[in-house]
Amino acid sequence: MAPYRAEMSSAAHATISDAPAVAPWLVLVHGFSQDRRVFSGQIDAFRDRYRLLLIDLPAHGGSSAMVGPYGHAEFADAVRDTIDAVIGSATPCIFWGTHTGAAIALLLASHDAARFSALVLEGAVLPGRPMASVTDAFTRVQRIAVDEGIEAARREWFDKPEWFAVMRERPIECRAEAHRAMIGDFAGRPWFEHGAPAPVEVSDAMLGTLDLPVLLYNGVHDVADFISAADHLEQLLPHAERRVIANAGGFPGWEFPYQVNALVAEFLDRAGPVMRTQG
Repeated sequence: MAPYRAEMSSAAHATISDAPAVAPWLVLVHGFSQDRRVFSGQIDAFRDRYRLLLIDLPAHGGSSAMVGPYGHAEFADAVRDTIDAVIGSATPCIFWGTHTGAAIALLLASHDAARFSALVLEGAVLPGRPMASVTDAFTRVQRIAVDEGIEAARREWFDKPEWFAVMRERPIECRAEAHRAMIGDFAGRPWFEHGAPAPVEVSDAMLGTLDLPVLLYNGVHDVADFISAADHLEQLLPHAERRVIANAGGFPGWEFPYQVNALVAEFLDRAGPVMRTQG
């Protein structure tokens, strides 16, 4: 049984497409502190061939008012319910997730792979498994949020972690101010949440049974914890492809969207013949 809360409601979302009504669905899910705007560089590149569903996780974007706890299981509940409400549970979709969004993809697919025809994972996070760099940053910023307020916490979150380093170093090319503004809209509710999230149980054995095409990609300057997670998944997943984006850091799809869009489009073209039928 998946550790999902049945009472979870669907999250804020947007559907965007110029594609035919029979086109495949492409679901896009952002990472912590972001919202669906993180995929702004992908919309025009994919809207002609796919029906796009962009979801705001609980406590983020249009879902800011959704109550916690805010763990991977709770996020997965909201994403699953939103997919069911918009697409339906019987229509396989392609899932593109970054960081926390990638963890949600793996969590949902490990419990019900038939929902998906392919996964695209940027800076993948293993669901329910802490990363030292993320835990350290979250704990530090959580303390700042409580002691100094949300504005100080947002500044610390963007100015210090290494996953934003390439944006800080190449601010014009990588749209640093736009990303900073997006984080500036983050209400920060998870930094003030004291409720314990539901446990997540996704074993290596479960991940090893995923019979799906999976694209794993990281920036060449990504944080070591995220590289290690991708290394691990590359060994586990039976149909994984691994790529590294030149010059990029923690969020290649935002930093260098043209490179990433070409990579993903080519992957989906090749995976098309083996993907589950979309309705």
